[in-house]
Amino acid sequence: MVFYSELMEVEHFQTIYHMFVGVLLVFVISTVAVDIIDQGRLVLEFDLLFYTFGQFGTVVWSWICLFIYSLLVPYKVLSFWGSWYPKSKHKLLLSTCLGIFLLVSQTCVLCIFPIYVVNHYRLPPASSFIVTLEQVRFLMKTYSFCRETIPVVLQDESKEKNAKMPSLSSYLYFLFCPTLVYRDSYPRTPYIRWKYVAKNFAQFLGGVFFLYFIMVTLCTPVFKNLSKQPFSTKTLVLSIFHATLPGAFVLLISFFAFLHCWMNAFAEMLRFADRRFYKDWWNSKSFSNYYRTWNVVVHDWLYYYVYQDLLWLLKKRFRTGVTLAVFLISATVHEYALTMSLGFFYPVMFCLFALFGGIFNFMMNDKRTSPIWNVMLWTFLFIGQGIQLCLYCQEWYAQIHCPLTEKTFWGLVTPRSWSCRL
Repeated sequence: MVFYSELMEVEHFQTIYHMFVGVLLVFVISTVAVDIIDQGRLVLEFDLLFYTFGQFGTVVWSWICLFIYSLLVPYKVLSFWGSWYPKSKHKLLLSTCLGIFLLVSQTCVLCIFPIYVVNHYRLPPASSFIVTLEQVRFLMKTYSFCRETIPVVLQDESKEKNAKMPSLSSYLYFLFCPTLVYRDSYPRTPYIRWKYVAKNFAQFLGGVFFLYFIMVTLCTPVFKNLSKQPFSTKTLVLSIFHATLPGAFVLLISFFAFLHCWMNAFAEMLRFADRRFYKDWWNSKSFSNYYRTWNVVVHDWLYYYVYQDLLWLLKKRFRTGVTLAVFLISATVHEYALTMSLGFFYPVMFCLFALFGGIFNFMMNDKRTSPIWNVMLWTFLFIGQGIQLCLYCQEWYAQIHCPLTEKTFWGLVTPRSWSCRL
């Protein structure tokens, strides 16, 4: 098995890494130079960063609630069902009652509660994003645990023997380890390299500051006053291509900070040996390969629990329809996370992912082998990132400059940037 963190030991990858560190230093130096020239002194204000991660105490206690529920309730319900199901005379009634209880509790705690916290406390973007991602993560983890455990109980019952339920410690480990597919045990490394853990957390923190400097240097000065200008196709097109460069940085840095640094840090602390969080997606010549290799952790969950299960239910028919269903589910969850984080509904991500992503998935398939297709993939990725960053930034400032006077359904779902002109 290949450890993908070893890619960073290759000299060519180190050079690319050094280039990004150099760009970060350029952002820091330019910010310091502007402060000294304009203010006559070093300012280095991080107001936007502090605002984005504000109300962190609320994030912590809400996460604790989500974690305690995810640890105890699904496990205890399945343990109770697993111990009583083989000897029960009313198996269907027992399963139905416990299934309804678990479904209602999942809906109340893992679906409604995070939405209430984000909206009631008006959490800022990064804090909302953390709560929402943890909500989705716990939903996927608990579903995987139930999906893998229930068939074992049913299979053992058919063999007229008591099912061996997973231990609480193995389930607790699963809730923290960087995978979404439950197994009773995973390959483990012999020891923890704490220097490697510290290095990855430091790089993750550096990635956060990198994203901050991109926003305050390349995005905020451009989009803050854009809604005050008369709308024109020329202005829109120019702003999209202006956002392409920072959008590309956001794509690459987010990938490195989260899928490489954050995941490897937790994997190392938990001695989790399977570090295949991503593959060589940058070499993809098709969008279908890109979607499979960009985020292997999420892809595996979608493949096992959505794609394969739907094919089983449909008796291996309608493969194209099943693939489209996977795209729609993934696009909906991505758009939901952005809507909760930004505080407004503007389905740019959903349209690009579900519509254009689905089309490109079938057009640019694995049969494409020429290097030109890799160039086209990168071109479409950069343009897509530019469109997202541009339109979301425009809508963010339009929400500030032109607040709703009366909250109606159509007012909430109609992008404010379409009509906001000061």
